[in-house]
Amino acid sequence: MKFFEKILADLSIGVGSVRRSGESPAPSRSIHPLEGTMTTTANTTRATTSTIGTLIRAGVIATVAASAATMAVAAAGQAAGVSLDVAGAPIPVTGFGVLTAVFSLVGVLIAALLSRFARRPRRAFVRTTVVLTVLSLVPDVIVEAGAATKALLMLTHLVAAAIVIPAVARRLAA
Repeated sequence: MKFFEKILADLSIGVGSVRRSGESPAPSRSIHPLEGTMTTTANTTRATTSTIGTLIRAGVIATVAASAATMAVAAAGQAAGVSLDVAGAPIPVTGFGVLTAVFSLVGVLIAALLSRFARRPRRAFVRTTVVLTVLSLVPDVIVEAGAATKALLMLTHLVAAAIVIPAVARRLAA
């Protein structure tokens, strides 16, 4: 047994020499419980995270889809006989698309900022946009319009949110 200990001690293969039980380590060596242990670092970034460019691209695509969808909902409502008059002034069908685009792009900007500064950007984005969506319904409730018009206005908000929020959120880190 001592023969093998001497050979291993002489070889000194990089993990330290072999000591007999009770023997102190050499003064130049430190005692560390994980000495000679290999460690690896795993990349924990999810596949759904993306760069700002892909986030913006997904947001713009969702914005275009949401704008088209809200215009389609408004046109269908108008074709079904729902008035698009609010406070005596008609809202053009294209107005639904334009306002959807503007506020959806604001949402994409919020997502870009949260991806940079929030600890959990997806959670922060979803919570923020759900609250903003609920708040966006308040003017529809108090506006001077018929009940069907109010319902149609609220439906367009929910349609836009249902398209943009998930499309952008899935591009953010959890």
